Amino acid sequence: MDIVITPAMGSSSDHTTTLFAGQLKMGAFAAPCVLGKQGTDNKRGAKREGDGKTPRGRFAIRRLWYRPDREAQPQSPLPICPISQNCAWSDDPDDPAYNRAYNIKTNPTHKHFSHERLWRDDHLYDLFLELGYNDDPPLAAKGSAIFLHLAPNSGGTQGCIGVSRACLGVLIARITRDTYIIIG
Repeated sequence: MDIVITPAMGSSSDHTTTLFAGQLKMGAFAAPCVLGKQGTDNKRGAKREGDGKTPRGRFAIRRLWYRPDREAQPQSPLPICPISQNCAWSDDPDDPAYNRAYNIKTNPTHKHFSHERLWRDDHLYDLFLELGYNDDPPLAAKGSAIFLHLAPNSGGTQGCIGVSRACLGVLIARITRDTYIIIG
């Protein structure tokens, strides 16, 4: 069963509603979600690095990540990755590791490139799903680190999908290796 994300009416082009509001559905389960602070890309393939937009399309779920000091290891048919203090995700189009996770300690050449730390104080990445966006192969500047993660306290995301912890728990219990996320 797929996860379908629908931006709120008017969220992608006008300012009559909150740009970053959305609705998530998986079968009969429905919950609100948060999208990019600039809404969604109006045309598929228009996403650019740093534009604050959530990409539209159909994406596989690659891996389930969790922070072991805050979350018990989840059960899932997906590959499960614990986050360490040295985990980073390259968001620098000039980095050969662009749109890839890596360990800063064991790959020190990458630390000079722009990257996002996965070990965060704000809890957003305590538990998240990695989407198969721009990763096969990654195209420079087309967007990186697109996740379904915990929602921020206010405002939109940098381009990801944010949900409550309860919602993420329901999704993790239901996803399979064949589950896709469809963002319309």
